Amino acid sequence: MTDPLDEVVSLLQPRIRYSKVVSAAGPWRVQRSHEGQPFYCAVLEGASLLTVGGQEPLPLQQGDFVLIPESHAFSMSSLQPPPAAALDMAPLALPNGEFRFGALDSPPEAVLLIGHCAFDSPDAALLVSLLPQLIHVRGEARLSTLVQLVGDESRARRPGREVVLAHLLEVLLIEALRASAISAAPGLLRGLADERLALALRRMHEDITAPWTVAQLAREAALSRSAFFERFSRAVGVAPMAYLLRWRMAKAKHLLRRQQGHVADVAAQVGYGSASAFSVAFTRHVGMSPTRYALSPPTT
Repeated sequence: MTDPLDEVVSLLQPRIRYSKVVSAAGPWRVQRSHEGQPFYCAVLEGASLLTVGGQEPLPLQQGDFVLIPESHAFSMSSLQPPPAAALDMAPLALPNGEFRFGALDSPPEAVLLIGHCAFDSPDAALLVSLLPQLIHVRGEARLSTLVQLVGDESRARRPGREVVLAHLLEVLLIEALRASAISAAPGLLRGLADERLALALRRMHEDITAPWTVAQLAREAALSRSAFFERFSRAVGVAPMAYLLRWRMAKAKHLLRRQQGHVADVAAQVGYGSASAFSVAFTRHVGMSPTRYALSPPTT
């Protein structure tokens, strides 16, 4: 049987789009607002702070790897950031191809490899909507080794550097997704890492139109109804029927954008017997009708 985590990685088809080495010294801060692009950061040396949205700052240290599958507003700074009123710094390009934040006349206190990746699957938006908002991996020996290899390659000027670096970073992304299945907050990846739950999840994804019940899914997982419900809710973070609804609505949003408002067709493709029942469920879940959603401009 195929490893379900391998299936997720295969579906996502991760690819590196852009990367750069950034060093920093003294108090520094940079804020960015991306239009939903996947962002990653590997800490090659030193330490820094990452703040995503309104969450508490996350201290990063050497060997850490962070993936934000759908990044919007976030900031990175020194461990002791400058005052809130201070202007954000623009990076200075150095002769060696790196970029510097903060003091130029001091040795770097942090060296980061940052950049954007892409998920090339046509269904990537569906999967990304079910991934953790932030994947942070620390203390994984394999991943730390990869971070070191990426750092060495990024600073070298050997032939084929860009090709080797791109492949190393892609492996790093895959390792981060693997590791997050155990260490991340509850979600799709953790559920897929559970052999029993993976059977039920795969069946839901394979046959989204089936009239699933908790009892039927429990049979797929070879668990009692109560054991399945508790185990699924703890691993995935939502109850089985809530997860199925989320998956159906994610797919419906994707289909509505592509099919420009053929509500009845979309309803049938996500398991609803009538357009009206689908419209009520969609409006309650998304906050607007399917037709309005299909015609509204994308937000990312």
